[in-house]
Amino acid sequence: MNEPAYRRVIVKVSGEALMGPEGFGIHQPTIDRIAADLVSAHSAGVGLGVVVGGGNICRGVQVSEQGVSRTTGDAMGMLATVMNALALHAAIERAGGPCRTLSALAMPAVCENFSRQQALKHLARGRIVVLGAGTGNPFFTTDTAAVLRAGELDCDAVLKATNVDGIYDVDPKVDSKARRFARLTHQQALERDLKVMDATAFALAREIRMPIIVFSIREPGAITAVLSGRGHATIVG
Repeated sequence: MNEPAYRRVIVKVSGEALMGPEGFGIHQPTIDRIAADLVSAHSAGVGLGVVVGGGNICRGVQVSEQGVSRTTGDAMGMLATVMNALALHAAIERAGGPCRTLSALAMPAVCENFSRQQALKHLARGRIVVLGAGTGNPFFTTDTAAVLRAGELDCDAVLKATNVDGIYDVDPKVDSKARRFARLTHQQALERDLKVMDATAFALAREIRMPIIVFSIREPGAITAVLSGRGHATIVG
């Protein structure tokens, strides 16, 4: 790996990314590949926090459309992110990386409670920190949680792992002539109403001047490639 462009980052891994080719749950070869990539980046000296989504198990908005209150649905979604965080933690340790899982919802029998001081202590001791339960509050996405944690933990950037290699002017799955942006400002991302992250996440990133790098997690070594400046990505900032 070349000299990394960032020394400490938050990697946002969606629940959908953990499904791999499956339609639900966790695809073990996929989570092992992502864990190996995280451990490789960590071995190069990059401090890593990982915010995990829960859409492969439960998405709060969809649950609320079935008669459950939005607050309850979001709580269910946050619990799903903790399940994914624990699975990713185990995969990281299998790959040889030191790891701790912290949850924004208190569940001390399962993992540590999140606090800024505790997370910073683990990062200073060279551990990968996996962050579950989003912000711990309803109505806020894990994208917003990723930007929030990046600001709290003095990170240099947020790496948003998706299924496409950046942000396009139109959906590249629909239009073969779609154009990928190399760079955008936070304001342009908001004005274009880009769906790769929600508006709250972009607005917070703009306020705290946090770069967001959008890239594809589907290929082995994607995280280390982006960190060394070799991967295809869109930089928002």
